[in-house]
Amino acid sequence: MFEQRLRPRRMRISPAMRDMVRETTLSTKDFVYPIFVVPGTNVREEIPSMPGCYHLSVENAVELAREIAALGIPSVEVFGLPEYKDEEGSSAWDMTSPVQRAIGAIKKAVPELIIVGDVCLCQYTSHGHCGHLCDHYVDNDATLALLQKVATSQAEAGADIVAPSDMMDGRVRAIREALDDKGFINTSIMSYAVKYASGYYGPFRDAADSTPSFGDRRQYQMDPANRHEALKETMLDIEEGADIIMVKPALAYLDIVREVRDAIHHPVACYNVSGEYAMVKAAAANGWIDEQRIVLETLTGMKRAGADIIITYHAIDAAKWLQG
Repeated sequence: MFEQRLRPRRMRISPAMRDMVRETTLSTKDFVYPIFVVPGTNVREEIPSMPGCYHLSVENAVELAREIAALGIPSVEVFGLPEYKDEEGSSAWDMTSPVQRAIGAIKKAVPELIIVGDVCLCQYTSHGHCGHLCDHYVDNDATLALLQKVATSQAEAGADIVAPSDMMDGRVRAIREALDDKGFINTSIMSYAVKYASGYYGPFRDAADSTPSFGDRRQYQMDPANRHEALKETMLDIEEGADIIMVKPALAYLDIVREVRDAIHHPVACYNVSGEYAMVKAAAANGWIDEQRIVLETLTGMKRAGADIIITYHAIDAAKWLQG
């Protein structure tokens, strides 16, 4: 009989053994849960393309934040739909807008939660692009001043972290300078440093009413084919003062997450985006997959690739499964 001395299966023989030698551990502490706030009161409307996610008025967002904190999830990221839109997206820095009011209300009700504010203009502009327009071109440098207003308004409302997602050149430096000038020296910047022009954003654009009225965002978001550019963008944002580097989307870009993780000593986040979420929910609804198993496997893959922080719409379900 062949003598087999090398038996890796010995380390898989029982649940206890597998637990003991597990290399990657997924925790509720890894998660950030995105929420969508809208004008009005008593609003709780499910987003059709994102089952289990809701448009919430401010008071209902606060109740959800309490639930999230009770589950041990440490952070929420606040997105919002404004009461009005214009060419410049001025509702994005209006302190009476749903995002600013929700940030303040959540910070007051659940002070232990880390609140991330999404700094962008697409859902606030009448044209759906992420900055100031000159004809059909997004003017990079004119947009920086607008992003400064958004970031400082969110910090004033109580955000612990601001997360610029616009992909304008120089935005991290501009935001850092504006925050520091206003005295918000302890407000962190989580930069969407590596944000691809992806087809996985479709459901989010429905949820945030942010589909461009013309063209697309390829003139400022990254080409999905590019790898070296990801590291260039990462290093530029670190040089400008980013505290956390994000890769978005996650699932089709785990190679990029790993390369960024290996290249830097900053915390790395990835965004498990709406299209990734919607595909899982649709397959689960049809009985084609085991939702719990697929979700936890997917999130573990993101952690294994090197993400310290995972922004995911699965966070509430995943937290319950991990604890249960």
